[in-house]
Amino acid sequence: MAHGIRLMVFDMAGTTVEDGGQVPIAFGAALAECGIDLNAEQLGKVRGASKREAIAELVARHAGPAWQGRADGVYASFVRHLEREFGAGVRALPGAEEAFAYLRAEGIKIALSTGFDRDIAALLLDALGWRKTADFFVCGDDVPRGRPAPYLIFRAMEATGVDSVHAVGALGDTVLDLQAGFNAGVRLNVGTLSGAHDRGMLAREPHTHLIANVAELPALLRSL
Repeated sequence: MAHGIRLMVFDMAGTTVEDGGQVPIAFGAALAECGIDLNAEQLGKVRGASKREAIAELVARHAGPAWQGRADGVYASFVRHLEREFGAGVRALPGAEEAFAYLRAEGIKIALSTGFDRDIAALLLDALGWRKTADFFVCGDDVPRGRPAPYLIFRAMEATGVDSVHAVGALGDTVLDLQAGFNAGVRLNVGTLSGAHDRGMLAREPHTHLIANVAELPALLRSL
């Protein structure tokens, strides 16, 4: 492998999993219950973040006195709303499973990462039949801080036995994904235009490549 990549760390919603707007809908509904009304731009800023951390911060900053200290309840409401949204169906993005198969054939390890806690990630994995797809799954509650901190990537490296960031690539669809890849120092820090943030937003962040979607990843790796 001329590119030297031994591990690819993938975001899930919007990167490998079709983003049907379920997450911001559920997020907004849970926050509305405690009197916090966010517009689309404000919701976009927490895409890719740990949802538990984001809810705790927003409740502390914007909720009334009766809701202070009750962020866990708001998070539980978010999970309930998201379960209903996911119940309508979850699909892999076109080319995601083919990209995974290519990496397998090349001997490159696969990690799926998400700002969701493990309870929500389990819903996605079961709906997609992906329990055996990756070498490791890392979730928001597995690490001390979510994106843009680099710990999701570092935890994936630890679990898969890859000890150099120069052998790691990361793919994500949000500003926070690219910031986390930069903070981790990965060799390939790739943004995809298939999810939350457009080319203009991603291009302003540190990155090595931008691709249209996960289906283009094998061609990118072959070109290196």
